[in-house]
Amino acid sequence: MSARVPTLLMAMAVVLAATGLADARPDSRSMGCAQIRTMIQNHRAVVLTTGPNTYDRYVRQFGNECDWPEVPMSAYVPSRDGDCPVYRCEEPVNNFPN
Repeated sequence: MSARVPTLLMAMAVVLAATGLADARPDSRSMGCAQIRTMIQNHRAVVLTTGPNTYDRYVRQFGNECDWPEVPMSAYVPSRDGDCPVYRCEEPVNNFPN
């Protein structure tokens, strides 16, 4: 039974270390617009928390971060200094008259 305690403690330490390494989603509301845009440019795509229960993936304007047929479309996220213009992958909508 005494050999189980060190094994259990070691397993708990590994689990705690692994969860501590996981990055939390950055909250756009606590960041400035320039900081958000720089983060997206540096990482090519970022998942941001935008509200108490909302999040989305935002991408660079020019790049191949979107899966076909999606393309980068304009969006706004709340930031510390107002609404921040960013891009999100969406399917283009064809609103052509018949």
